[in-house]
Amino acid sequence: MSDSQTLPPTAAKRIGVAADHGGFELKENLAGMLREAHYEVFDFGDGQPKPDDDYPDFGEPLAHAVAFGEVHRGIAICGSGVGVCIAANKVPGVRACLIHESFSARQGVEDDDMT
Repeated sequence: MSDSQTLPPTAAKRIGVAADHGGFELKENLAGMLREAHYEVFDFGDGQPKPDDDYPDFGEPLAHAVAFGEVHRGIAICGSGVGVCIAANKVPGVRACLIHESFSARQGVEDDDMT
């Protein structure tokens, strides 16, 4: 599903973020940077770092929001990044990948239909 099918072309870019305790601090920093860059940020949690939370509780709702066009892109974070990618990729219409630098992020979106 393309962005143009679900959101008006004049809408601000909507970015969803989600993280368990392993990625909470990074999620908070990224969300702040995105807001400063005038993106509309939707936080799928966790709202506070809790050692017993688990990445699927936050990554799966974010993946569904991406699949249904409620956000343009999603950033999901866990301790390693691997588990949340696996969880997100179980949602039909989502292509998630572990990204550590900007080249792979751009390549994944432009050439590999990563959402």
